[in-house]
Amino acid sequence: MANMAQAIRMALRYGEQSLGVTEIFGEDVGPPLGGVFTVTQGLERAWNSPLDERGIIGAALGLAWAGGRPVAEVQFVDYIFNALDMLKLCANGHWASGGRYKTPMVLMTPTGSGIHGSIYHSHSFDSVAAKLHGMKVVCPSTPIDAYGLMIAAIKGDDPVLYLKPKALLRAKGEELIPGEPADEKILHEMIDAPLGDRSQWKPRWPKLTDYSVEIGKAKVSHAGSDATVVTHGRMAPIALEVARRFAAEGRGGVEVIDMRSLIPYDWETIKASVRKTGRVIFVNEETEIANFGEHLIRRVVDELFYELKVRPRLLAGKATPGVALSPTLESFTQPQKADVERAVSELLAEPA
Repeated sequence: MANMAQAIRMALRYGEQSLGVTEIFGEDVGPPLGGVFTVTQGLERAWNSPLDERGIIGAALGLAWAGGRPVAEVQFVDYIFNALDMLKLCANGHWASGGRYKTPMVLMTPTGSGIHGSIYHSHSFDSVAAKLHGMKVVCPSTPIDAYGLMIAAIKGDDPVLYLKPKALLRAKGEELIPGEPADEKILHEMIDAPLGDRSQWKPRWPKLTDYSVEIGKAKVSHAGSDATVVTHGRMAPIALEVARRFAAEGRGGVEVIDMRSLIPYDWETIKASVRKTGRVIFVNEETEIANFGEHLIRRVVDELFYELKVRPRLLAGKATPGVALSPTLESFTQPQKADVERAVSELLAEPA
């Protein structure tokens, strides 16, 4: 099975071949590296930009307004904060122009913790991204969703911020990408560049096909009737593992909703699950103050208060200025599997 980095790379290949992607660029995006996580390795339209986040986003915006369909990358989401005004231009341009300027661009960037990257390589961007009204925001947790969301993002005429969970980029999926060979060793030989001299290397792409995941549509990755976990990105496979363990041990039926899209988000799926279970916890790795999950809790309270059995909860990162280099300290400030298990156990145990 392909890992997430390979899935995104194949989606970009399909995009440049079949969907009119005109440029793929960013810091170290072109040869020989093909991106710091190898997401753009071997792509025909990939090229290296200067180390300038404002310039990368501004160039992508200009290309999109001029009729192009670019995909740009900021090397880590931690570097994107100095370009918030450019992101606002991307998000607001279509609305501010009275519909005259469509903005068909994708801006991808690795997000979140889990690689022990310390203060400049471990942050999330959820709560800030959710305020960029006019820009769609997606965050896959599996390779198949990463492929489908990238295809959908490329096809659209709206700007899309594509958040790639750093810790999941080497995680393998449970489903084949359309066109992917069943043997992962064959896929590796076909599309992964060798170590050392790559000057003569060319990828052999599989016969890729169209597959889209609707932006704004969540996925119920595990069904249950006793409690709901709403999550995305790095925390989604952790929540799924916990739900499967609880079911196997007879500790309760936990429904896991993988949001996949933060803006727009799938309120109908969340609402239906909360009505069914009466218990809900929102889990993400963004810092807890002004957390995106707090907005969802507010909406649950506003619209579903009398259908709740117990108070809604949030499990999130601690409100610290940064994420530490030490794995022990990173694990203390960012939610881990043990934290999810404890929080879900408490949610299930609270008397109605």
